[in-house]
Amino acid sequence: MVANKQYITAARALVMGLGSSGEAAASLLLRQGARVTIIDAQSNPSLETRASILRKAGACVTTGAGGIPDEAYDLAVLSPGIPVAAPWVMALRARGVPVISELELGWQACRSRVLAVTGSNGKSTLVKFCRESLASSGVTAEAGGNFGRPLSALALLDPAPDWIVAEVSSFQLEAVDRFAPDVGILLNLNPNHLDRHGTMDVYTAMKARLFARQAAGQTAVLPWDAPEAVRSSVPSAARRVTFGLADASHYRYEKGAVTGGSVRVPLAGTIFDNEVMGVTAPFCVAAMEGGGVPLGGVTEAAQAFERLPHRMQTVATVRGVTFIDDSKATNLAALSAGIHMAGAPVRLIAGGLLKETRLDSVKKILAKQVRGVYIIGKYSQLMASAWNECVPCTECGELREAVNRAWNEAQAGEVVLLSPGCASFDQFKSFEDRGEQFSGIVRDIQKGERDRE
Repeated sequence: MVANKQYITAARALVMGLGSSGEAAASLLLRQGARVTIIDAQSNPSLETRASILRKAGACVTTGAGGIPDEAYDLAVLSPGIPVAAPWVMALRARGVPVISELELGWQACRSRVLAVTGSNGKSTLVKFCRESLASSGVTAEAGGNFGRPLSALALLDPAPDWIVAEVSSFQLEAVDRFAPDVGILLNLNPNHLDRHGTMDVYTAMKARLFARQAAGQTAVLPWDAPEAVRSSVPSAARRVTFGLADASHYRYEKGAVTGGSVRVPLAGTIFDNEVMGVTAPFCVAAMEGGGVPLGGVTEAAQAFERLPHRMQTVATVRGVTFIDDSKATNLAALSAGIHMAGAPVRLIAGGLLKETRLDSVKKILAKQVRGVYIIGKYSQLMASAWNECVPCTECGELREAVNRAWNEAQAGEVVLLSPGCASFDQFKSFEDRGEQFSGIVRDIQKGERDRE
């Protein structure tokens, strides 16, 4: 535990939101002996199941809540789906109630060292890579935060793991106070979640909160071109490590390895041995080095690494056309990376809920590598209008129509790539649901081809 880590004790606590984060926060607070009230504006079968369990554990739970109970609280815990500007949060702060994120609560209670990863793209992959690198080095580690179990749930593990590797979103960072990971990583910074944060300056400021409370003995790992707002957020007492260009970094990816100073970590033959995935590896090396963990585990983990679902996942190849599910690509930077990694002419399926407004950032790669874009979802017309001048665009409305049109026009050697560049919630339950529906449609295409044989 570092000097600025202080446990919060609360006799009376309010938890806002009854998703997995709220449930974990409530369970932790109940274990600590607090009197816990939970509210959620929604009401559905999943929430009611959670509510029933927590009521039996001693919590007071209200679903379909219309406002804040008129009671005194020592602490309020915020689920990441609720913005800090929400009326409930503003009302609590006006009453002088401290409001913290579930991430903060879990971190303050956990007995493990914490490696925290934030960024716009690739966080989950890096979290998995770091956790598996730690395990390959003989260190116990669990993944959590925005990827896996909430920190408040991991804080209850007994025995506690040596490390918790936490994926941290900008939503979670909105309401942290003293959060200070032993190793903090900013993987990248691209336009994302501007529908919530409004501007890149605000979004950047949220990401910078990851480092603001770090102290001596802790490490901040940044891209070489991190904005000044991020660089200046790292306290002078903390150690700062950068990655990127040869003259500006401690670590960098070179073909077949991560290098830096006297360090060389082999990656040849692994999925990280390319220009897109390779930029992830130096962060893992820096994290292990910053945590005092042997680097041999990085190579071993890279050799055994399996992609997470819906990240450039090959579904099938039919008559020479390869179908790839990259449904996790929910912003334009991820869409661009997916096209680059496809390594072949692409029939791109894109669209959904845009999280940014500058659509011209991907025009160059669309013109270079994409044979046609098949657009679905709420912003189809806007996307088609922005891209038609550089690539043929077809507004398809629904996913099945888009996949079938792309398939009918694709030639052997091409890739039909679902890399939407948008959030999924206009038409799907989640990016996972979107990817699974894509795979189902591809299976129907396979079956149709078999039936014709």
